Amino acid sequence: QSRSMAAGGGADGALPELGRYIVARPIYNEVNFQEENERRLVVPKTLRERVQKTCSCSKKKAIQVTKTLLPILEWLPKYRVKEWLLSDVISGISTGLVATLQGLAYALLVGVPIGYGLYSAFFPILPYFFLGTSRHISVGPFPVVSLMVGSVVLSMAPDENFRVLSSNLTGLNKTLIDTDARDAQRVLISSTVSFLVGIIQLLFGVFQIGFIVRYLADPLVGGFTTAAAFQVLVSQLKIVLNVPTANYNGVLSIIYTLIEIFQNIAKTNIADLIAGLLTIFICMVVKEINDRFKHKIPVPIPIEVIVTIVATGISYGADLEKKYNAGIVKHIPSGFLPPINPAVGMFGDIIASSFSIAIVAYAIAVSVGKVYATKYDYAIDGNQEFIAFGISNIFSGAFSCFAATTALSRTAVQESTGGKTQVAGIISAAIVLIAIVALGKLLEPLQKSVLAAVVIANLKGMFMQIGDVPRLWRQSKADAMIWVFTCIASIILGLDLGLLAGLVFALLTVVLRVVEPEGVKILRFSSPIFYANIDGLRSSLKSTVGFDAMRVYNKRLKALRKIQKLIKKGKLKATKNGIISDFGTANEAFEPDEDPEDPEELDIPTKEVEIQVDWNSELPVKVNVPKVPFHSLIFDFGAVSFLDVVAVRVMKTILKEFERIDVKVYIASHLDHIIKTLEHCAFFDDKIKTEIFFLTVHDAVLHIQNQIMHRDIQDPIFEKVGTQTQFCFYSFTSNSLKPDLYEAPEFHLQKERFSLALLPSASDILIPLDLRSLCT
Repeated sequence: QSRSMAAGGGADGALPELGRYIVARPIYNEVNFQEENERRLVVPKTLRERVQKTCSCSKKKAIQVTKTLLPILEWLPKYRVKEWLLSDVISGISTGLVATLQGLAYALLVGVPIGYGLYSAFFPILPYFFLGTSRHISVGPFPVVSLMVGSVVLSMAPDENFRVLSSNLTGLNKTLIDTDARDAQRVLISSTVSFLVGIIQLLFGVFQIGFIVRYLADPLVGGFTTAAAFQVLVSQLKIVLNVPTANYNGVLSIIYTLIEIFQNIAKTNIADLIAGLLTIFICMVVKEINDRFKHKIPVPIPIEVIVTIVATGISYGADLEKKYNAGIVKHIPSGFLPPINPAVGMFGDIIASSFSIAIVAYAIAVSVGKVYATKYDYAIDGNQEFIAFGISNIFSGAFSCFAATTALSRTAVQESTGGKTQVAGIISAAIVLIAIVALGKLLEPLQKSVLAAVVIANLKGMFMQIGDVPRLWRQSKADAMIWVFTCIASIILGLDLGLLAGLVFALLTVVLRVVEPEGVKILRFSSPIFYANIDGLRSSLKSTVGFDAMRVYNKRLKALRKIQKLIKKGKLKATKNGIISDFGTANEAFEPDEDPEDPEELDIPTKEVEIQVDWNSELPVKVNVPKVPFHSLIFDFGAVSFLDVVAVRVMKTILKEFERIDVKVYIASHLDHIIKTLEHCAFFDDKIKTEIFFLTVHDAVLHIQNQIMHRDIQDPIFEKVGTQTQFCFYSFTSNSLKPDLYEAPEFHLQKERFSLALLPSASDILIPLDLRSLCT
């Protein structure tokens, strides 16, 4: 039964309230849902039929698969030469000039010779042209990813590993750094990281794991990229100042770097500082002009290119290196290097960092690509993007490049200058090619501080994300906390550990944001349950609910046995005013529990009767009975795709343990085949029935609330408590159970059932529901 209603207009002619959509239906558990809905019989295909379907080939299917793997075959035949070519050429030239300068600048972040930045701006574009699904992103280096690669490079090849002794004419030994060996090792490490990043991305694409990016929420990415911008700023600050510092990496590296920069601030090179500050100021002013007047300026002013040309000319004409000891590029190799094999032996040392880089690089590229795909009404295939970037990084890693993704500023140039397709990207690669082959030598007098300043000027967009925090705080405090926590963690711990910490924190906030009704605990399982993770699941369950159900059961038995023994010995007496100790005798009931942590072995007789005790109130014996703050436990199976035999057996044990301490267990949002698996594994019996399975978590919660409401209405005790000052005892023997009411102070009543084993000769015993005033 389901219906939708929109509130209609009243007699006064008011407009209908169209902003509400109300759905009403019964509460469904597995039993009544199956009764009201006919199951459609689906005959599963045999393995042979599935293999035949997968391996069958037709002309149409072959073309479709080929176009999926090579998207260029889909868009290139539809290319509008007359309408798009001129725009793509202009865009490609503009983007190529920017890519050339950014490639040189971002090489500083990686810690490799500057010329390798040109290779990294050229090679990744070529495979993406054939394999990528975004028409607008500019593939190449990005500061965040470059810095992450640089952290791996600097940690594995620090300067200290390449110190050599050199003797001069005076016979004195001097320690120098073998820069040639150091640079060669760093290039090998960065290219190996790129190669491994490509392998990881390719595997993710082949196995259709593009969904993993969903776990990188916008606040998480915003906080992370802002922290990365701070890391980049500090790493480039020492180049702008041209002060000597060690290369720090890992936890608190940004703090150590800042301390050493300020310790050596007196050694600042004035020529480099002036050049860097002027470059930052000019670039930021012109970029602001480009942004404000983008509708009036046909092509954005390529300020980085202009500043670089001017700075190179000034450095060359004024001979800043010799006169002012300015730090310059010095050497840019012309032409290409032959391809090299990756250092496979390093894979074990860099696998964790490469995994982080692969995810971050992909997330940045896809998020930027989706912005323009939405703007121009086309789709991006997430898994194909993994394949495209994977092959791009494998290919470029063989040519000594560092890992590639896309740069926000470069992509904005490509789109704003009229770029329509990746033809603009391939033309930008041609411009970088010209710089590699012919123009590299002309940039050798360029000051490194100018390149560092270009990097800093391009961080403006990432720093502006700080303005998102107040808006996030108004909209969702949890999202704002994710942003701030990820940013601070990434600054203090480093980018790798910071990203991991932010991801864990974000997932925790998702768990904490689940609104649980009073007395109900909801637990969500986010993976299949099988023999490998079932022990971890039990441990997580105990830590989440705050107690061990079996230990609670044993402790309750222990407490009840002590009460029984003390009453039989006359140490406690049951009266209408409660259970009191004999006057003048020691109250042995209040002796502490001798072994609070170890469940004692109980000699439980066979005959059991039912009593009712408020286990969350103070007991007349000091047995350490853990509190159980809820009466219902819901397992959300929405993400559980299967259970194996071991998991079924353990889940059945868990249900029985909670039932014994009077906590009702429900399972919700399960897949249909889960019930079949449970049936085949003998999960159901006289106590565990299909009625505990509900269509959704909300169905289960509503069922629990209805049960509580029905119990409150039907129970006569609840009608009297609150209006009268009465006290309830249960008088019981081994054969009977009947309630008696006595006058007593008003108390808060919370009932829980428990089975107490009694000796066959037990006489009538009075046990009050609330035992807080049992001793005078």
